[in-house]
Amino acid sequence: MSTSRLVAGHLGYTLTCLLAAVTLVVAGYAHQVVGQTAALGRGIALNGGATVGAMNILVMGLESRTNYEGQPLSVQQLVETHSGNEESVSSGEVGAQDTDTLILIHIFAGGQKAVGFSIPRDDLVTYPHATYLGITEGKIDQAYDFAYNQSLGQTYGSSLSSNQRYLEANQAGQQFEVQTVESVTGVEIDHFVEVNLIGFYYLAQAFGGIEVCVKPWSGNNGANLQDSASGWDALNDGYRLRKGGAQYLHLAAPQALAFVRARDTLPGIDLGRTKRQQAVIDYVVWKLKNEGAFTDLGLLNSLLGTASQYLITDSTFNPLDFATNMRALSGSHLSFQTLPVANQVNGMQLNGSSQDVNLIDVPYIEQVVHNAFYPPVVAKTKAGARKTAPAPAPSTVTVAVYNGGGVNGLAADVSQALTGLGYKAGTVANSSAQSQPVQSGTQVFYGAGTSANAAKIAAKFGATATALTSLGAGQVEVLLGSSVTAAPQSLSSAGSPDTGSELSPSPATGASNGATGGTVTVKANAKFGIPCVY
Repeated sequence: MSTSRLVAGHLGYTLTCLLAAVTLVVAGYAHQVVGQTAALGRGIALNGGATVGAMNILVMGLESRTNYEGQPLSVQQLVETHSGNEESVSSGEVGAQDTDTLILIHIFAGGQKAVGFSIPRDDLVTYPHATYLGITEGKIDQAYDFAYNQSLGQTYGSSLSSNQRYLEANQAGQQFEVQTVESVTGVEIDHFVEVNLIGFYYLAQAFGGIEVCVKPWSGNNGANLQDSASGWDALNDGYRLRKGGAQYLHLAAPQALAFVRARDTLPGIDLGRTKRQQAVIDYVVWKLKNEGAFTDLGLLNSLLGTASQYLITDSTFNPLDFATNMRALSGSHLSFQTLPVANQVNGMQLNGSSQDVNLIDVPYIEQVVHNAFYPPVVAKTKAGARKTAPAPAPSTVTVAVYNGGGVNGLAADVSQALTGLGYKAGTVANSSAQSQPVQSGTQVFYGAGTSANAAKIAAKFGATATALTSLGAGQVEVLLGSSVTAAPQSLSSAGSPDTGSELSPSPATGASNGATGGTVTVKANAKFGIPCVY
């Protein structure tokens, strides 16, 4: 089995462990668990300062099947997590220290909203400076591995203990990965959270399993119910095909990990996986708050003891301070997009091997991220009411939607959502029916008199609006990007006209069939407050 198939989705464990640690401290156990939460901060120091207010957090999930002391996982651990076997251990296959998962999250001041960008691991980047063997260019997920191995080489034969050597190697990887992401996105990272492979497995064990709500995806005839690479199999876990629809499943630790690792059969691939991980986050938070987990000190100590082995934050991160922001990292408060890709090249010769890479437009990425993280400040009147630039009523604006991706019916879904916001429905067709070239991300164009409306629509896609002289007055055109497989969550507004500020989008209430460009819009599971996902 290739290394590329032996990777895990780490966001769920990373944020759930972090949220668990924060929630426990806030619940009144600071005197017993604050030492364990402090043990998480073994990473480098960043310049982010306080962990309150607006901040940018980088979530990193390592591909390696080792712990932070460089020790390989046991054969039993590898088999149970579908990450290897006895043969892979005997041959020394422990995986690279690549950041298989990279997600950059911005939490707005007040902690009531957060937006995140999933960074494709195959993005080709120029590193901030030359590193291992003089390499200056490579995939964005390799930055950690290059610096990690360079550090180990520099400390080989030194008087440092093995644990100290690997700690410094991880810190070198953290530093270089953070610098690389900053150079691509154009924003400063205030804090980071990093996790290794096996941690989620132990979290699920400590909880006695994870409750999820799963539904088949019509886009691939329900193939999302199984995934051979991760070992995910909803049918073996009790999903009843004859009943169909959304069903609750209780997953033991191995299948809980398989659930969040599966990606190839999901809508949006990595973004589909992210939605599963977010659903697990919501369940863990719900359980901590509603089923007496706070009173079980054995469980609390087990959770945090495990987290300290496989979860690392920067040394300036303070869980006590961060508690006020934790609500932004669960449920509909957190929305995801994927950074745009300009083109894909298969078999590029890169650093001595043939690799598949994504070509990216760094200035465009910087613009997209900046617009999402730092939207224009809305002025206030003396009475404190929001004051925005005047915009024509949505009912006076006609919006055409063109599908530049491969999901049938998506343009119609987006058009319907826009009419729900009060806009008049225009042409709905594939991209060939209009004049502009398709890009990875969604584009929004406008004619005379609709700049303010177009800007509001574009913001829902994490894009900016562009004037187009060929469009008539009162006309707006939405060209869905090639990577977009679902309408963004912010288009779901329970039928309210589009008159509010973009700073406070409505939570998800509807249903959709994909994930990227925004988030999957899903109906909450009434029992646990978790979304039913594909």
